[in-house]
Amino acid sequence: MSASATETGPVTEADAVEHTTTTPRQMRKIAAASAFGTGIELYDFLIFGLAAGLVFPQLFFPESEPVIGVLLSFMTFGAGFVSRPLGGIVFGHFGDRFSRKTMLVISLVATGVCTVAIGLLPTFASVGLLAPTLLVVLRVLQGFFMGGEQSGAFIMVTEHAPRGRKAFFGAFVTAGSPIGSILGIGVFNLVAIATGPAFLEWGWRIPFLASAILIAIGIYIRLDVAESPVFKRLAVESGAGPKLPLARVFATAFPLLLGGALVNLGFNAFIFIINSFSTSYGTAQLGLERTDILFVSLVGSVGQLIAVFVAGALADRFGIFRVMVCGAVFQVLWAFPFFLLFDTAQLPLVYLAFIVAYIGVSFVFGPMAAFYVSLFAPEVRYSGVAFSYNLGAVLGGGLSPTIAQALLAQSGGSTGISGYIALAGVLSIVGLLITSRQVRRTELALNRA
Repeated sequence: MSASATETGPVTEADAVEHTTTTPRQMRKIAAASAFGTGIELYDFLIFGLAAGLVFPQLFFPESEPVIGVLLSFMTFGAGFVSRPLGGIVFGHFGDRFSRKTMLVISLVATGVCTVAIGLLPTFASVGLLAPTLLVVLRVLQGFFMGGEQSGAFIMVTEHAPRGRKAFFGAFVTAGSPIGSILGIGVFNLVAIATGPAFLEWGWRIPFLASAILIAIGIYIRLDVAESPVFKRLAVESGAGPKLPLARVFATAFPLLLGGALVNLGFNAFIFIINSFSTSYGTAQLGLERTDILFVSLVGSVGQLIAVFVAGALADRFGIFRVMVCGAVFQVLWAFPFFLLFDTAQLPLVYLAFIVAYIGVSFVFGPMAAFYVSLFAPEVRYSGVAFSYNLGAVLGGGLSPTIAQALLAQSGGSTGISGYIALAGVLSIVGLLITSRQVRRTELALNRA
């Protein structure tokens, strides 16, 4: 591998062979495995967010004032994001040096084990302060292992994908998020209805314990997926790769790390306010029924599941930057209308607010796999993508429910939250502008390969 390939960007001869080494049948299998595997891990992550808004304040922080209890619960939710960059560093390092596939299997299993363990935890009433302590520890571990998942799946799919369809097939990974949301919200809603008053006592545990079944299916699917052809080519040509791949990324592509982090920061800030903070806000502040607000998010997630593929296809046709910047601009413009509609507490208007939000931000999210993979050279790609993507996740999604709850507690209204969402959208636009030249150069080179 030439030095110039690493210094100037991600496009090398290793990328050019991707479309010749994976058959259409194999590509469909890889895409489906990535969507399902990522969906399982997003299910694990999301049900914690739902429980943080609806259950954990009473069970793990019962001696706090209601608002403070919710705030502490969301801070525990955010703790899982804090450890994600560290997990991204570790999984990225071994993914660049030894195996993309192996890291994905390990992250899937370990995240699932943490989720099942959360479902088995004693509550504050049983063991006192040990209960929230164990909850935080498991959440941090869950976030650590999650740090290698979605970024690794981005790479696996796009390095297998044929030339000219990388954003579309990458959308199978981002589709894992609405799949996880649909699974999580659906299971949470069904269990809440089925268990009724017992939901707070023991019913909430069922969605966490059910993760064991999903993990078993995910392992079976992922073990049948071939290693990335780009990684195999690199292993033949240059051995194990750089000893410290992340250090190489910092030395040669720091602006791209920063730009990528800003893009995901903005997106995560909005999406986790939609699918996590809104459950608490809708029930506690607006008086909506728990089942109603969960079903609103479920319908919105179905819209997002369709929209990410549309966005991916458009990105292949018109360019990643153009499609993603449209999604980021939408976030800025929809920040205030979203809460204006939500605050009416009228279900038709609430549905409108959520469905439009889920679909609109999909134009940032849908092409995200191809976007991140285009930023970094293949021999350091896992490290670069994992660190940049997860740094944005912790600064955006990890903090947004807590920040939103704090803004609500301070002002008593949603205006400050809308301003926060709009600012996050602006940061996504800045990140896209920083990385636009690199993304376009990669697209041009691969289309000529």
